[in-house]
Amino acid sequence: MQKTIFYHDTDCGNVVYYANYLKYFEEARTLYMQEKGYSVASLMQQGKYFVVARQEVEYKYPVRYGDVITVDTKVLEISDIKIVFENTITNQNGRLCTKGKTTLVCVNATGMPTSMGVDVKQAIGA
Repeated sequence: MQKTIFYHDTDCGNVVYYANYLKYFEEARTLYMQEKGYSVASLMQQGKYFVVARQEVEYKYPVRYGDVITVDTKVLEISDIKIVFENTITNQNGRLCTKGKTTLVCVNATGMPTSMGVDVKQAIGA
């Protein structure tokens, strides 16, 4: 996923506000899932909700107003109820700016862990 950084993404130092990286990770994961044939909405209609259980972020180099970033997403680990995604953000010069690891757990409508299903697991983990 590519994204241009606008003024509203930045803090008073003209650097991307630290919490906005989580939005970028979320957007990239959503697109990743769509590319694998599953939208968040369709999974919710099936009673499968993915919630963040753990988030790690390493800020390596500042991203600034006007930069064009690339957010890459890959699956590090997958089980019946859990997916661990890794995101890396590089700037227009190819410099690594941010790394993140997000653990999602599949839950049902009442918040209890539930299997994502073999079809979803195979598609997403591929």
